Amino acid sequence: MIDVNDLRKGVTFEYDGNLYKVLDYHHHKPGRGNATIRVKAVNLRTGTNLEMTFTSGDRVQDVRLDFHNVQYLYSDGQFYHFMDLDTYEQPAIPAEVLGDSARFLKEGLELKLTFFEGEPIDVELPLTIDYEVVEAEAAVRGDTATGVTKKVVTETGLQVQVPGFVNVGDRIRVNTSDGSYVTRV
Repeated sequence: MIDVNDLRKGVTFEYDGNLYKVLDYHHHKPGRGNATIRVKAVNLRTGTNLEMTFTSGDRVQDVRLDFHNVQYLYSDGQFYHFMDLDTYEQPAIPAEVLGDSARFLKEGLELKLTFFEGEPIDVELPLTIDYEVVEAEAAVRGDTATGVTKKVVTETGLQVQVPGFVNVGDRIRVNTSDGSYVTRV
């Protein structure tokens, strides 16, 4: 068991028989009374977001997680399939569990897969991923005083706001935490 004061962003815990990963953490100490801890968490099995409020001193069940390096293979629409780089096993994760992380996946991408008691429950993406631009809006010539941006579509269908000089065929680096443009590669 761990104290709720030890919960931080990224920590995984078990509560009421469900697995949760902390997305946001806020500690509030009023002038009188006990502190309250507000946690925004995602249910790792269903993919639903939930806000929980605990009082200082509450405890939740700590979980033991295993991490495996995997390579993304393909999606069949319902499941995303990966290959373990050590054992060559091919675990699959339901689309609703991956949530927004699924939009960054491309074939051959290596990442970490999180397992709980042999069940794959979450992915840890690299900080940045390189993509090829396959579709780009036309830039307005001469409009450079305001740092003009345009929308492009990458090889995976991901839409990114980029500077006006990025064209079809260019490779760009995208930050996976917020989906923003980093640089042209």
